[in-house]
Amino acid sequence: MSETANINNPMNEPARGMQSDITISDKAADEIGKIKTENNIPENHFLRIGVKGGGCSGLSYMLAFEEEQRNGDILIEHKGVKVIVDERSLMYLQGTVLDYTDGLNGRGFVFNNPAATRTCGCGSSFGV
Repeated sequence: MSETANINNPMNEPARGMQSDITISDKAADEIGKIKTENNIPENHFLRIGVKGGGCSGLSYMLAFEEEQRNGDILIEHKGVKVIVDERSLMYLQGTVLDYTDGLNGRGFVFNNPAATRTCGCGSSFGV
């Protein structure tokens, strides 16, 4: 079962009146830990999730490991995994569930984003 991970800024205050939840599924958290171990990524590194302009639908999701938090980053912790997101991206990711799938249609991380009004066929870009 997935749990909602609380989002806190470094001062432990909710992000500027926004809904303060993004869900990291247990399966996604397990896969993030597995990737870090298999690739010798230090335990103190964060997984950054974010949104950038581009893709067929206007916006694209991004995932990258980073050593340090940036000023204004929001920290999400679930099952020992530390995920960071900048406040601008958080506006587009409110209520999103980051999941991992390994089914017949392929393997990978999936952003189940209720704010997305359109998506491309591959699921890596969206529009609001």
